This record gives sequence, C-alpha cells and structure tokens, in this order.
Amino acid sequence: MVFKNFRFVAIFRILLLTATIFLFFYTITLEYLITPFLIALIIVFQIYLVFKYLDKTNRDLSSFLESIRFSEFTRSFKIEGMGSSFDELNKAFNDVIQDFQKVRSEKEEQYQYFQNLVKNIDVSIITYQRDGTVDMLNNSFKKLFQVNTVKNIHDLKSISQELVNTLIKLEPGKSCLVKIQEEDDILQLAISGTEFKIMDKSILLVTIKNIQSVLEDQETESWQKLIRVLTHEIMNSITPISSITSSLEVMFKEAKNNDIPPDKESIEEAHLAIKTIHNRSNGLLHFVNTYRNLTKIPKPNFRIAKVKEIFEDIRMLVKEEIKENNVDYSVSIMPESLEIHADTELIEQVLINLIKNAIHALENTESPLLQIKAYYNKRSRVTIQVIDNGQGILKDVLDKIFIPFFTTKPKGSGIGLSLSKQIMRLHAGSITAKSETEDSQDGNKRGTTFTLTF
Repeated sequence: MVFKNFRFVAIFRILLLTATIFLFFYTITLEYLITPFLIALIIVFQIYLVFKYLDKTNRDLSSFLESIRFSEFTRSFKIEGMGSSFDELNKAFNDVIQDFQKVRSEKEEQYQYFQNLVKNIDVSIITYQRDGTVDMLNNSFKKLFQVNTVKNIHDLKSISQELVNTLIKLEPGKSCLVKIQEEDDILQLAISGTEFKIMDKSILLVTIKNIQSVLEDQETESWQKLIRVLTHEIMNSITPISSITSSLEVMFKEAKNNDIPPDKESIEEAHLAIKTIHNRSNGLLHFVNTYRNLTKIPKPNFRIAKVKEIFEDIRMLVKEEIKENNVDYSVSIMPESLEIHADTELIEQVLINLIKNAIHALENTESPLLQIKAYYNKRSRVTIQVIDNGQGILKDVLDKIFIPFFTTKPKGSGIGLSLSKQIMRLHAGSITAKSETEDSQDGNKRGTTFTLTF
C-alpha cells in the first residue's frame, strides 16, 4: 500500500507500534514464552522504521548540502509521496541543484572557450610565477620556440639567455624588444606582460610577438620613400645641367659658324666646362638609374619550381668564374625533390649576387670553399644557404650590409644585397647573414653564411 501523506503515515506507524507494544504485554500476562520474544523483535524493528522514516528530511538535507560541497549536481530528490510541505522542500532542493548545475555548465563552457582562445591565438602567451615556475603556455609559444613543455623559465636558456633575463625581470605594463639569432633565422620579439594574483600567488601573463617581418617591411618602405625623394630632387638638378650643356654647345657652334673670333683661352675654358658639366650629368643620371633599380623591382611571377633545376641553371652561369678562382664548389639539397613557390628569375638574381660576393670574399683564401645548401628548417620552411670560408665580415659592417649604397668594395655599387632583401620580402621571406672573422673557441670556422628563408 502506498501512502501519500507524511502525517497520516507517521500517525499510522505510531498507532501500529502502540498496538504491538500492547500485544507484547498481553502475551506476557498469558505467560507465553516465545511469542513475547518475537513481538519484542517486531517492536524494535518498527521503532527503527519510524526513526528512519522521520529522519528522511535530515538525510535529504544532508545529501543536498553534500551535493553543493562536492559539486555533485547529478543527484535528484523524490518530490511525490511525502505530502505538500515535503513536496515543496524536495522541489526547492531540485531547483537549487539544477541552478548550480546550470551555472557550472556555463562556467565549464566559458573555461573551454577561453582555453581554446588562448591556445589557438596567433600571439605567443605564457603565464608563470616570479620564481620562474611556468603555469601555462599556448600553441603559438610552442611553435615559435619549438618546444613541447616548459616547466621553468630557465629552461629557455638553450634558446636565449637574454630572453630568460627579460622574462624574469619584466615589469608589468612595460614592453621590450629581444633579438634572437638562430642558426638560420632571426627573431625580433616584442614582449609585454601584466601581473595579477590568484590565491596569494603572483602570476605574470606575458605575450610575445615575432615582429621581424613587420620591422623589415617598415625598413624597406622607409628606404623606398627615401629613394623616391632623392630621385625627384636629383632629377630636378640634372635636367637644368643637361639643358645648359646643350645650350652651350649650340652657342659654341654658332660662334664658330659666324666666324666670330672668340678668345682661344675662353673657348678652351668654356669647352672644358661643357665637358665637365656633361660628364657630371651622365654620372648623376647613372646614379639616379641605380636608385630606380631599387624602387622598380618587377612584380614576381610565381610558379612552383624545383630547387635542383634553379641550382643547375646558376651553376652554368657562374661555372667559368668559379673555375678561374679555383673555388671548391659543392651543392646539397635535402630532399632532392625540394620545391619553392617563387619567381625563379628573381631568385636566381639573388643567388648569383650572393655567389659572386662569396667568390670575391674567397680571394687570398687557402683552399677556398663555396657551399650551396637547400633544406627544410625546423619550422618546415624552405631554406637556402650560401656558405663560404672567406675572410668573414666584421660585426660593425655586418649590421649595415643591407643598407642601400653601403659597400666595402672599391668598385661596388652597394645595391646588390639591398635589392636581394627586397626581392625576398616580395616572396614573403627573409635574408640574413652570419659571419665569423676568425676561428672561434667554440669551433665555428671563419667565413660567412647568407640564409634565404621562404
């Protein structure tokens, strides 16, 4: 029989218990032996059931509080069968549990959302404590520094000690730049961070962005603006000079045709001035045309090309020059099927320029060696290197070699490397240089390496 009213069930159990107790005493007066004992066991069992029934509210309340304490929101409380007052209590319990479950679900969704946002954003993010203990780093950070896990900031020493020092001493709200020179790449890192506290722990949240390509774009744009301005100004000077030269020549011819006897010395001086102006005009025009070469690089005609075929074409072009200088020339391509998406004519122009510079650097070098390598770097980018064992480039000079018109050659124009850099930028790539001027203690050999990264 199912009872649906708590009070009725409670009264019924009490009356049943009372009747059982009365029956117990009645059997005693009849001097029964076994029957009173059995009735006594029934009385004890009924008392247990009454207390269990009356204690259900406490047990439900305890279960409800435990659900909140341990965030266990899968429980539910039976609503029907206990009367209206208990139905309302159980319904309130279930409503509260559902509300907590909804809040927890929303927080879990928000947590997953921010986790995915932080992990997949293209800015490198790392959080760590002041002692260097790392709490979290996202996928961009792992990809940038080619690491899987970092437990402490000091684990980044193998990448750059300067980077570790910057992160440890970073002041919240301030930004700084760190340059990292890798074997075949350069990282210009913009670092900024903020600090906050969680449960008495001071946490630093730092963002790191590689701005190397941005800096190179701005540098190239600045030079192009400068070149356009200089071209305009120089042309304004050259045009009148050229005009005066023509006028003087005409006047000189007319004077001769009209048989007006000019002073011989004056004629010679005028003629010398004309020749000087004319020569200077030609020199300035050549200078301007050289400037124009930097600002009028043709738009690349991209296609898929095998690196091996490009190297073979270049070898034919520089074969005689290599032979004349007795240079040991070698080529390495890994894998042999390596391909690039580029304008092959422009890239050949860059490589020929680098090879000729290398041959020039190998003058007066015993056992001159020139190596051309092509491979995938650790970021899976196609990389081409031109390596020589020549005299090397001084550090102060190395920082300036890509500046237009800077040259150390007596007859050099100073535009070759600048032009190469612009061509690589048009290919969304970069060109870097690394050089040793003498045999170093760490085993690095003297020579220069130019690296093209696509």
